Amino acid sequence: MSTQPNLVDELPPVKRPAASHSGVASTAAPTPAGGKRPAPVRKGLLLGLAAAIVVIGIGVYLAHRGKESTDDAFIEAHVVSVSPQISERVARVLVDDNQLVSKGDKLVELASLDEEVVYESAVANLASSQAKYAQAQAQLAAAQANAAQARADVQEAKANADNAARDLVRDTELRQSGAIAQREYDNARASALGTKAQLDSKQQNALAVESSVNVSTAELKAAEASIAQAKTVLAAAQLRLSYTTIYAPVSGRVTRKNVEPGSYVQAGNPLLAIVPPKVWVIANFKETQLDDMRPGQHVDIRIDAYPSLHLKGVVDSIQSGTGSRFSLLPAENATGNYVKVVQRVPVKIDLQDPPKNMPELSAGMSVTPTVYTGTGKP
Repeated sequence: MSTQPNLVDELPPVKRPAASHSGVASTAAPTPAGGKRPAPVRKGLLLGLAAAIVVIGIGVYLAHRGKESTDDAFIEAHVVSVSPQISERVARVLVDDNQLVSKGDKLVELASLDEEVVYESAVANLASSQAKYAQAQAQLAAAQANAAQARADVQEAKANADNAARDLVRDTELRQSGAIAQREYDNARASALGTKAQLDSKQQNALAVESSVNVSTAELKAAEASIAQAKTVLAAAQLRLSYTTIYAPVSGRVTRKNVEPGSYVQAGNPLLAIVPPKVWVIANFKETQLDDMRPGQHVDIRIDAYPSLHLKGVVDSIQSGTGSRFSLLPAENATGNYVKVVQRVPVKIDLQDPPKNMPELSAGMSVTPTVYTGTGKP
């Protein structure tokens, strides 16, 4: 039977504190491994930590001095909405989503049969008006010729009447002196009366012919007005016919396409939108950041979608109004309790010298611009 070892014998001997000469145990002992450090060491660590905080604060201040940054900023671009100008059924759609198009490219073709009929009718109406105008010209020319002939006849009749009147005066004197017979006098008197009647007739005819000239002139002017009206109708029909083909107003990329062949579209309803390649940045800075901000200052631009892309820009302009001022329901601070809120003002930033291999920037992308409000450049 084995014997158990004596655990008390295996414990290390306990060291007793040495007695002093006075017979009392000494209380001074070395600091244990887990105890507190002496006061001088703790004070030095605190001073070092405070100095480090001051150095870091000074560095942060110097790093951000003369700079203003915000994360409330986005890529912006023109969005050109394309809408039909007439209500018609869609015949063909020649583009697709995100397709790159150039200015003047065909986008959509509408059914054009109705517009073609109206156009052909306008062409026929113009031809009819032109024919009436030619007829009115001919009638006016004939009336003017008749008027000229009537005036000549009046001149001839007047000459005959004047001659007969003079003969009657002479024959009257001769008859009174008995130089001629009564028959000759009667013939002279009859001739004078006859030529006078012919003159009156020619004059009345000349007046009638002049009236026909006036009528023909009025008809010619009416024909001219009819031609002008027919040309206007034709131009309107031609313009409406041109509306059946929708072209790209600008160069860019097709977005928000909402049209398919066979659908019936209403005038003014958007079919698609085109976003031109030119983009810029709209940064909504706090009003407290605008003290030193001016147009022309340099900007460092970081894009969230492309962290490695570093772009340069310049402040173009600062909007004349905060974002809340142009909201759908502007704040009415004159009523109720007022709580002051720091407003944001949109600032337009133009890109400068973008790299040739720069990825495509889409409107609405988040960016972080840093405006250098001091004299230094980014």
